Order: sequence, then C-alpha cells, then structure tokens
Amino acid sequence: MPLLAREHCTRLDACALARLFTPLKESLDDVPILETRGNRPLQMTFEDQLKILIYYHLEEHSSGRHLLQVLAQEDFAATHIAPPDGIQKSAFFEALNSRGLEQMIHVYEHLQKQAAAKLPIAKEISGLGDLVAVDGSLIDATLSMLWADYRDGAKKAKVHLGFNIGQGIPQKVTLTDGKADERPQVEHLVAPGQTGVYDRYYQCYKNFDDWQAQERHFVCRIKASSRKTVLRANPVDPDSHVFFDAVVLLGTKDVNQTKRELRVVGYKADGKNYWVATDRFELTAEQIALIYKLRWTIESFFGWWKRHLKVYHLIARSPYGLLMQILSGLITYLLLAMYCHEEHGERVSIQRVRELRNTIRNEAAEDSASGGLTPPDIINLDFSAYATF
Repeated sequence: MPLLAREHCTRLDACALARLFTPLKESLDDVPILETRGNRPLQMTFEDQLKILIYYHLEEHSSGRHLLQVLAQEDFAATHIAPPDGIQKSAFFEALNSRGLEQMIHVYEHLQKQAAAKLPIAKEISGLGDLVAVDGSLIDATLSMLWADYRDGAKKAKVHLGFNIGQGIPQKVTLTDGKADERPQVEHLVAPGQTGVYDRYYQCYKNFDDWQAQERHFVCRIKASSRKTVLRANPVDPDSHVFFDAVVLLGTKDVNQTKRELRVVGYKADGKNYWVATDRFELTAEQIALIYKLRWTIESFFGWWKRHLKVYHLIARSPYGLLMQILSGLITYLLLAMYCHEEHGERVSIQRVRELRNTIRNEAAEDSASGGLTPPDIINLDFSAYATF
C-alpha cells in the first residue's frame, strides 16, 4: 500500500506522516518523467526513491546499510516506505548515484516556493527586505571521493546555501569540492532585489561594485583595517551601539578602490567592534547592525540540520549522489517547516520533530494491531505514474 494512501485514523487524529507528505502532491503535478536507461525495468520508482531518502533523514539512520536493513526488516518501513518487492543494495545505490536528480531538483524548487508562500515572515524584520544569509559548509568525504579536492590526505565537499532569514528556510543550493571559492556562488544563491548577508570571507571590492550594478543588495562584514575614503559622514547617536556611519569608497585609489559609493557602519556588540559594508542607504545604522547579527541564522540552521537530520552521514560518494542526498535533506526540512507551522504555529524544533517521530511509531503500532485501517478520507499520491518501463 503506498505511503500516502494510508487512511485517516479517527483514533489517532489522522496519519501524521500523510500530513507531513501532503505538500508533495502539488510539487509532483508536472515532475519530469523518470525513465529507465536500458532494457531492465526500474526497481524503484521516483516515489520509492523520494520516500526512502526522506525516511532516511526523518528517522536518523546512521548509514545506507542501516537504512536498507530497516526497509527489509521493520514492518512499517517494509510496507509503507520500501518498494513492494523490496530493494537490493546494488539497485538502491546505483539509482541514488545515477537517477532522479532532475526530479529531485524539481520537487525541491516547488516545495521551496510553497513554503515561502505559506510561512510568515518574522515580525521584527518584516520591513528590512528579502534577506538571504549566504555561507558554505564542509562535508567530510572519503579518500575514494577523488573529485572532493581539499588538501593532501583529506577529502571534503562543500555545500553553498542561501538561507531565507525572514522565514527560516533554505533557498538556493550548490555543491562543489571543498577547495572551491565561495564568492562565485553568490550569483547562484542571491537574486537581484534580494539582500545577501555575508561574513568577512566575502569581502571583495570588485564584487561590491558588481553586486550594485546587478541590484544584488548586500550587508557584508569587512576587516577593521579596510581603507575607507569618507565622502559623507552620517550623524551617529551617542547613546547608540553604532559608533561609525558614513558613505565611503573602500580600498586604495588607483589600486583596488571601489568605483561605486557604499556605506560603512561600525558598531559594538558583546564587547567586540564590527565593521559592515552595505548598499542599503535607506535603512538606519541600527537596522544594518541588526541585519548582520541575523547572519547567525544560517550557522544555526547548518548545525541543527546536520545534527538532527543526519544529512552529512554519507550514503553517496559521487557528486550526483551527494547532491541527491543534500536535496532530500533540504526537502525533509521544508516538509517539517510547513508541518510545524500548520500543526503547531511554530518553526521547526527538535522537540516537535521528536514528537512527530513518536506519533508515526504509535500510529504504525496501532495500525498493525488493528489489522489495517479503513478510511473515510484517503490521501493518494501514487507517484508510480512518473516511472516508465
């Protein structure tokens, strides 16, 4: 029986996993067809692949082998998650590393739009514009992952992410080897009209000019020693934590100086001085300081995502397979974000995720004890139509 054809249970307030998966129905309306590349039929439809990978993150499996053992031996997973005839290890890993990426990207992008339309923007920053924190996160790789270049004796890949600060959800994502420069990824992660929020690594005077020309706004921390040619000083409240606010040119004249004017704000927080460059001239200096402070949200997201959804426990070794794993982890987070908002009016928390896991297990046990439930209300997302044989 397909996972999302499970019936609403009157005793247990409807199937929690079906409610979690409901947004996928709209995302799959026009998903590209998944086709076999040879004469053999597919052992997994895209439905199977998507369900298995989300289940991997949701239930914190420690490895691909652990996941496959659960799919084979646990009644609920074998009945509702695994393909009807089961899945062999070789078929699972072959599919993960060579099939379904186009479909996974489609689902992720559509879910991201759904989440952006449903989730509220935090009230305290609703007037600051479309803020996107940008950062990269290293993934420990195995020495056999030759493409994941980092340094001698170590292999790492790097996820580059744009994170919607106002709604607390991931947006655009790219994957590179560990040595790749993060700054060129900005054009993929921040759209014109949005405001990218960056740490000091992204400081580049040429980029500051280019971003302004492209209407990609920015709030970027810079080094205190950066050379500043003050064009106009803005008044500073002596009682504010802001101690500097001016329109400047950055860099050395005839060497690397910016061609376009920008604004630099200096402020003190937790006993430390911060210097921030921006093209957001219309905001107060205190608002600029607040925007940079909010950059911590992407670091908090990476820490939570890695710890609680086991995204960096690698079950794929190729760039293709690793991106499949990363995207499925982001999809899982988006589903959780919408579920927590609709069910509890809250953002994602480990408390709510644990509650969901326990509810799923309780419903599975109740279903097994009752010999299966008979509906009134069916949620049917049979994805099998998207696999052709």
